This record gives sequence, structure tokens and C-alpha cells, in this order.
Amino acid sequence: MVNISIALDGPAGAGKSTIAKIIAKAKKLTYIDTGAMYRAITLKILRYGKNVQEEQIKKILSDSKIDIDGNDIFLDGKLVTEEIRKPEVSNFVSHVAKISFVRMKMVELQRKIAANKNVIMDGRDIGTYVLPNATYKFFLTASIDERAKRRFTELKEKGFNVTFEEVKNEMEKRDKIDTEREFAPLRQAEDAIVIDTTGKCIQEVVDEILYYLK
Repeated sequence: MVNISIALDGPAGAGKSTIAKIIAKAKKLTYIDTGAMYRAITLKILRYGKNVQEEQIKKILSDSKIDIDGNDIFLDGKLVTEEIRKPEVSNFVSHVAKISFVRMKMVELQRKIAANKNVIMDGRDIGTYVLPNATYKFFLTASIDERAKRRFTELKEKGFNVTFEEVKNEMEKRDKIDTEREFAPLRQAEDAIVIDTTGKCIQEVVDEILYYLK
């Protein structure tokens, strides 16, 4: 029996993770939060400072164990689900994610998971690089103001002291790094269904995706 795979791509704040979790539950799929995997390794790298050299990053990568259990992510056996969402991780993750050997290692893990399960995977390059033969491909987008507003609200609710302008500026920087990186950049797959989530509630987007999955 052939496994089903759904690729959900798009920029930061487009609603990918939230939507993917709901779809996973509705369709009884395994949800793979690829962004959380990059955030976990970024969290570990930041413990060594922002100026770590390539060889040291390679060693950190080889010495690290990343596990996903439902909506939780573990780094070296420790639960880091909340810690990886801190602004300092968000602001640095694109710098780590653009390193080719980091991406290759993560992609290897992601493909291994997808080979044995029915999955929905969200990220920046799932439909174009990680799972180019995915059964379904979607590309979620939204205006920069809408995406920044969502992330700002999320951070404020978690008690982080940030301004809307700071969040928007960092998001614009992430967009630039993600789309311009040399290895597997953020881009829409040619055969992806594009959904603009600007002004739409979560349920509207979920219903739209479920319509296509029928």
C-alpha cells in the first residue's frame, strides 16, 4: 500500500504549522514539524554563541538527537517544545537552516520518517526538495502585515516583550534569507495549490485543503 504524503510550504507566519496539525488529526496522518527540527538544532548552536564555526556546527549536528512525539519535540532527550519558540531562536533559525550540510542532515531524517508513514509535513522546501513526489502539495501565503500580526500576537500571549515592528522586521529578514539561500530555497512548487490565508480564519483554510484532499 502506497503511503500518502502532503507537503505544506510557505513563509513564516502563513499558518502552516497550525493548519498542518488540524489536517493531521482530521485525516489521521503523522505531522512532521520540519521547522521545529531546525529550531531545535538552532537552540543548541546558540548555546555556543552566534559565531560558531562550520566544523563546530558539524560536530554539534553529529552529537545531537532530535525526536518528534506528537506535537512535542525533544533535543537530546529533553523536551524543548516551548524553548524553541523564543524570539532569539526565531531570529537565528534561517541562518542555520541555509547551511547546506544542516539541511541535508535534516532532509535525510524527514525522508526517513515519510518513507514509512502517512505524513503531512510543513516547511519551506517540502514540495520542491524534501518530498518532490508528494501526493498533494500546498503553498500557504499571506501579506507580511498579516503574518507579522499573527506572530506578534502569539509572542505577546506567551509573555515575550516585543514590538510589532521588531517582529515584522525580523520576518522580512527571514523571508529574504529563506528565498535567497543557495540550497533548497523557499519557493512554490509548480504543481502546488496556492492558498492565500490573508483575512481567512483557520477553519476556512482547513476546509479549503480538505476539499482538495477529497
